[in-house]
Amino acid sequence: MESLTYLVTGGAGFIGSHLTEALLRVGHSVVVLDDLSTGDPANLAQVRSHPRFHFESGSVLDERLVDELTGRCDAVVHLAAAVGVRQIVEQPLRSFTTNVRGAEHVIEAAHRHGRPLLLASTSEIYGKNASGPLTETADRVLGATTVARWSYSTAKAVDEILALAYHREHGLPVTVVRLFNTVGPRQSPAYGMVVPRLVRQAVTGEPLTVYGDGRQRRCFAHVADVVDALMRLLTHPGAVGQVFNVGTSEETSVGELAARIVHRAGSGSPVRLVSYEEAYGTGYGFEDMVRRVPDTTRLRELTGWRPRRSLDDILDAAIADARRACASPEESGPADDAPAGGPVADCTPAIPDGRAPLPVPNTRRVEPPLVADRTTLASSQPRS
Repeated sequence: MESLTYLVTGGAGFIGSHLTEALLRVGHSVVVLDDLSTGDPANLAQVRSHPRFHFESGSVLDERLVDELTGRCDAVVHLAAAVGVRQIVEQPLRSFTTNVRGAEHVIEAAHRHGRPLLLASTSEIYGKNASGPLTETADRVLGATTVARWSYSTAKAVDEILALAYHREHGLPVTVVRLFNTVGPRQSPAYGMVVPRLVRQAVTGEPLTVYGDGRQRRCFAHVADVVDALMRLLTHPGAVGQVFNVGTSEETSVGELAARIVHRAGSGSPVRLVSYEEAYGTGYGFEDMVRRVPDTTRLRELTGWRPRRSLDDILDAAIADARRACASPEESGPADDAPAGGPVADCTPAIPDGRAPLPVPNTRRVEPPLVADRTTLASSQPRS
């Protein structure tokens, strides 16, 4: 196999750091570009001293820097993005411009230098389309432009359209991947990601906060399985010019997920249902989707990819990771809802004088298994 140099934007992030390790492991060199707004240098601790690794502190909004780094590399993986429901809802302008302008700089640089590009998109593309499983040609169903939630979906759609237009009109070798819910080690609970947030709450004895009524249904893939899919697509000529869903089909409601986490963590935490108004305030008009499940036939038929880890495997790994973080708080990420670069998470449950946890208003216990009625699904969970 030919050894290449990859530029990975957002490489200090959750998925980017795992992809960086995988590329180095098979003999490639990697240049990571990350402004560390949501990435963490600790994610790259295992490769920091690797002779074929280079870290460049900077933003994809720096057009000159993006162009320079692209010219030094053989291929580009664009993962950098403003992520997390809370950031998207509370800072829609910053999120939208970062996602659109950043992708524009990367796509144009890849075109100028003739570099193949893998562009990371999102299942948010499908919006409120609750049919499923969703194929790559499924319709986009979005809410009003006054709802900040849909700005992220729109920004990523612009990215896809621009990249595919460069492919059709200029021959840019581009592959688009729509990532569904991805979880695993190094995923911070700080940006609204549901699994690390619920797991952190379970292992610290806090109430697990489920937004909406808990009947919204999702699928969760382990980051190692997602990276395996990306690695296969990076080297397959048949992937060029195509769009691929990446995710699993093991479906669960968020209420069932919370109960499952409580059970597998051996936690005494109750599950608290929280309205979107309470979670995000009344000024944002938050909307979510009832169900989102991928059809990965195109990916599986082209590459032979199959996810190898079950949801229980994923949750067990997340629970172990959260316990390690709590045992070494200096290594953990920012607390839930803290801004990037904010305080380190306090993993100590709020239990005064060794007594039982204080009761929480509007809290009810949900015992596993919680079985949702699939025919009466209602409002849903923030993107994870």
